[in-house]
Amino acid sequence: MISIDCLSHKFSDIQAIIFDKDGTLEDSGDYLRNVAQKRARLIDAQIPGVGEPLLMAFGVNGLRLDPAGLQAVGSRYENEIAAAAYIAETGRGWSASLDIVRGAFTEVDRVMESTPAAMFPGCAGSIESFAAAGIKMGIVSAATTSQVVSFANYHKIQSYFQVLLGSDLQFAKPDPRLFQFACQEMGVDPARTLMVGDSSWDMIMGSNGGAAGCIGISWGRSAQPLAMADVSILDLAELKIRTVNQFIR
Repeated sequence: MISIDCLSHKFSDIQAIIFDKDGTLEDSGDYLRNVAQKRARLIDAQIPGVGEPLLMAFGVNGLRLDPAGLQAVGSRYENEIAAAAYIAETGRGWSASLDIVRGAFTEVDRVMESTPAAMFPGCAGSIESFAAAGIKMGIVSAATTSQVVSFANYHKIQSYFQVLLGSDLQFAKPDPRLFQFACQEMGVDPARTLMVGDSSWDMIMGSNGGAAGCIGISWGRSAQPLAMADVSILDLAELKIRTVNQFIR
């Protein structure tokens, strides 16, 4: 039997851990902020005056990206719909508004560097330790599945994960069915699976999906505990694995 000790919390009889990607494993804040800024700039060039409101909607304030904001936690589709709504408010039709947004998003995709961002320090070592202990792992992200796979392949951690899922399913965060589907694909019980993420949507998804526990991770970005998290940590090193009476690390 595997237990996870986390600060004052102990999660017993754990089979698996599901991680978010952006802001949890991947230090992608600067990349996502640049994407949002370029998208807003291109749209503002066509519809003057919407750039600043769009940045606020995306969760960008100067050099800061809100880890709970739309750009950080929303799917591409959700970002498209939000941006198109701002354009539609200027009197343009919905179809034309969507065309402007999708054209801008596609152009940003073309010019932005596609290489995944770095992982947070110590992530690779923690992932190896979890796998060595016999814990199954998955990644569930608001990014597309291809982006999740690209991230895992680039960092050579794909062999440690049993499931890699993005936002291109019929349901997305914070729908608990996404967490439950990931558990089903791994062949594990949700009640014996932990959810680790950096946003309230991760916590809502895991909690409503019947997770054994929801762990918020901040990597020092915030001193405030994440809402709805059973426990909040600064980095993955705070998760201690125990098998029977023996510590693995």
